[in-house]
Amino acid sequence: MLKVVKGWIDRYFSDEEALGLLFILIALMLVIMLLGNVLAPFLTALVIAYLLQGTMNYCKARGLSHLTATIAVFLLFMAVMLTLLLIILPATWNQLIQFISEVPRMASKGQELLLLLPERYPELVSVEQVKEWTKQVGDEVASLGQLAVSFSLTGITGLMAVLIYCVLVPILVFFLLKDSSQILMWITGFLPAKRSLLKNVWSEMDEQIANYIRGKALEIVIVGGVTYIAFVILGLNYAALLAIAVGFSVLVPYIGAAVVTIPIALVAYFQWGLGDEFTWVLVVYAIIQALDGNVLVPLLFSEVVNLHPVAIIVAVLVFGGLWGFWGVFFAIPLATLFKAVLRAWPVALSAGTEEAQ
Repeated sequence: MLKVVKGWIDRYFSDEEALGLLFILIALMLVIMLLGNVLAPFLTALVIAYLLQGTMNYCKARGLSHLTATIAVFLLFMAVMLTLLLIILPATWNQLIQFISEVPRMASKGQELLLLLPERYPELVSVEQVKEWTKQVGDEVASLGQLAVSFSLTGITGLMAVLIYCVLVPILVFFLLKDSSQILMWITGFLPAKRSLLKNVWSEMDEQIANYIRGKALEIVIVGGVTYIAFVILGLNYAALLAIAVGFSVLVPYIGAAVVTIPIALVAYFQWGLGDEFTWVLVVYAIIQALDGNVLVPLLFSEVVNLHPVAIIVAVLVFGGLWGFWGVFFAIPLATLFKAVLRAWPVALSAGTEEAQ
């Protein structure tokens, strides 16, 4: 048994570069798991810097110096952020407050519909089951009210966190754009001199992450914007709130679209009932999702390594469980990293074995 284990270790972990790459990956995982909440502003700034790097390259290709391009792109980023904070966020917040205030009325109407089930389908639904369901609905509404009260009581803390993000993130974004080369040189100074395997994996992942972040940001804006326009035309209540939910649902492939369907259907049902308007809302939403999955995603992510849907869902579940929001956001790049490491690992080992022989 020991001989088998020793042979397996010699086969897969005898290469110095492979061991170094494994150590770096484990160290990064531990840092994110232990300090993920503390590093959240830095991770946010890093994502934004990746997002803006394409615009930086475009400005520099047009003849602007690095510093001038940095200032121009940073001012553009600040303009977009102020628009989000001063215009879009207040309007969405008002719709969220209105939606929460409407939840008790929706729950009451839903309880009335549940009470009709034993009369129409006595062989499937009993009165005791309906009573249990109505009790659960009442408990959920009460917990939602308690959540709203607790949220209002902790509003000052939340406001302070928002202010910290509004100050720290722009500062980090500016210096990540301005001094990216110096930061990378400083980091590589701590790495081993022999790092061809690490360079190959990093060069592939750097391009993949950049393409993924830019493509995902465009997908959120396009899907959310088209959904908002469609819902406004159809006259659906809370159009902005639901459109934002649909836009951010693309962060969780397959699962996000299915989950967001529930509030859209509920709002449409309680607004119009089971009429033509309800049907049109679901049909239009289904068309948007179909165009997103079959046209927009292949167009935006043509340069990203393709993964099987099962691999994507498993990656979302695993990395989301480990790192929360950031695990969900980076699930596909992390799965791609895992795939790239597995693909490069045997090559490095065989090369090392040949040199040893």
